[in-house]
Amino acid sequence: MFDIRQVSIFSTLIPQEAREIIPYLMPDKFVKKETIFSEGDQSEWFYIVTKGKVKITKISQEGKEIILEIISPKDFFGGIAVVRGFPYPANAVAMDDTEVLKISRNNLMKIMDRFPNLMYCMATNIGDRIKDSHEMIKSIALEKVESRIASLLIKLSDKAGEKTADGMMINIKLTKQDIAEMVGTTVETSIRTMSKFSKQGLIASKSGRIVIRDLEKLKSLT
Repeated sequence: MFDIRQVSIFSTLIPQEAREIIPYLMPDKFVKKETIFSEGDQSEWFYIVTKGKVKITKISQEGKEIILEIISPKDFFGGIAVVRGFPYPANAVAMDDTEVLKISRNNLMKIMDRFPNLMYCMATNIGDRIKDSHEMIKSIALEKVESRIASLLIKLSDKAGEKTADGMMINIKLTKQDIAEMVGTTVETSIRTMSKFSKQGLIASKSGRIVIRDLEKLKSLT
């Protein structure tokens, strides 16, 4: 049984309170590359990832996909639209075969009424995400690709980093295309930059995951 308290906004609940939320949780599954919702869709569900990962994307005026955020297990998405009652402001697409728990808008409002502190926790979390999205868009517009990729790797290490003997491993499988879409560049440029970082000893690859070997030097590039 998934413990809802593993999700940041529900972490302050005591076990008895967490059990009250279980009846509102509906399991769902999405296959790799399946669209969970599209920008402009009516916001009907609040989602929690329990397995796999989901990318939150926008499409640029040139038709390029830009990844704003990657949602990993024990994290949520769709919150701001559901709480405010406006259409989803971006797309959500499964990056792997993904399992979620979802809560309808009506039931989420009931939960928020029952536990008012959850609204504060969600507002704080969403505020941080909006700030990160603005910083990502600003970075795409103003910074060089090398700096953007270095900033992305640092951000991902903060979010999903795991210390290993070789360095800080980003515990999310990412392709060069994923990285390119997150920083608004081409796959070829992403490959060249990551190869350069590898040759400089800044990063390495292990079991399909990126390992940051020299975090301080990587930070100097941002």
